[in-house]
Amino acid sequence: MEAGIAADLGALGEEFVRNPHPVYAGLRARGPVHRVRVPEGAEAWLVVGHAACRSALTDPTLSKSWKDASPALPLARLSAGENLLSSNPPDHTRLRRLVAKEFTPRRVEALAPRVRALTGALLDAMLARPSGRADLVEALAFPLSMGIICELLGVPSLDRGAFRDWAEQALSSPDRDTRTAATAAMTHYLVGMVDEMRSRPRDDLMSALIRTTDEDGGRLSPDELIGMAWLLLVTGFETTVHLISSGVLALLRHPDQLAALRADPSLVDNAVEEVLRYEGPVETTTYRFTTEPLDIAGVRVPGGGELVLVALADADRDPARFPDPDRFDIRRAAGGHLAFGHGIHYCLGAPLARLQARTAITALVERCPALTLNARPADLTWRSGLLIRGPRQLPVRWLPEGRRAAAM
Repeated sequence: MEAGIAADLGALGEEFVRNPHPVYAGLRARGPVHRVRVPEGAEAWLVVGHAACRSALTDPTLSKSWKDASPALPLARLSAGENLLSSNPPDHTRLRRLVAKEFTPRRVEALAPRVRALTGALLDAMLARPSGRADLVEALAFPLSMGIICELLGVPSLDRGAFRDWAEQALSSPDRDTRTAATAAMTHYLVGMVDEMRSRPRDDLMSALIRTTDEDGGRLSPDELIGMAWLLLVTGFETTVHLISSGVLALLRHPDQLAALRADPSLVDNAVEEVLRYEGPVETTTYRFTTEPLDIAGVRVPGGGELVLVALADADRDPARFPDPDRFDIRRAAGGHLAFGHGIHYCLGAPLARLQARTAITALVERCPALTLNARPADLTWRSGLLIRGPRQLPVRWLPEGRRAAAM
């Protein structure tokens, strides 16, 4: 390892992608902040441990704006347009106020019947397969999360296959040119989508965001509308897909916990929180940049636009905060996890993600009493990169209805 670099995360291979927790734990044992090389080739300061991560998430000297990034960083921008994840106060405050004005708990809760209905329809189709086998990502997690976010935003005609590919390439590809091309393609698509919705406003979230104003009469600019469409669409389905799939995988790999949930379905809310803690869908945060030298848990980090990554996956496996953290326990008091972030950038869509995960897991437990994993855990492939975490596929099997009835 070259001087000053604690770990080359991109060189650790598939085992790190599959299970990064031992690597993070090893770094945490040596201290809270480490100079690392990320898969994209850039050097970064990686923050580990719950206390240090929580503090870094609220440090005002860490900027979310790409304007503050060092030009020497070999990184492509992660998103199209200006949005909540690429802005600082006061711009962030204005943007969040405008979006929160429309993305209300009432609007999310109103989706609950539709989430249940779509979950039921997807499970009907899956369970009707004579083979009794499916990839749960393709059969349930992806179409549910993508379908709900599209209905919420009002974009039923979205080319979902292309958009999914662009999102994965933009967020997870280690190749800068691939990420740049995917972001450009997505931006072009979103510009046309927003223009069409502006000319044909309806009763949906994107139309509301186009119309909404704050108390000073301010509106979202065209670039901000593109950024918000990107943020809500991409984060609205990417994170929820992997929250559902990682949650089901954790339950299938811990049959005692699955049995406890079957025996007491009221545990589902806490089970979702434990999934978020144990295997949340965001491994490290989106980029932060130093605007001045700062001290993170006793380590001096230079200013000048240095890249800082906060390892949420490690914060929530820190034994100083969660005893026996590598044990999956749906009865655990999992409150205080950082899976949705902390501070002013706390995930605006957390209630919607929780609603979908709770609904999907409840329906699976009720309707699939013989559900099992149809692959060895070691054979599953996981999303690459340090941002989104989750299995690419989740092969499952169950006893088809007719055979189940015959066996009774």
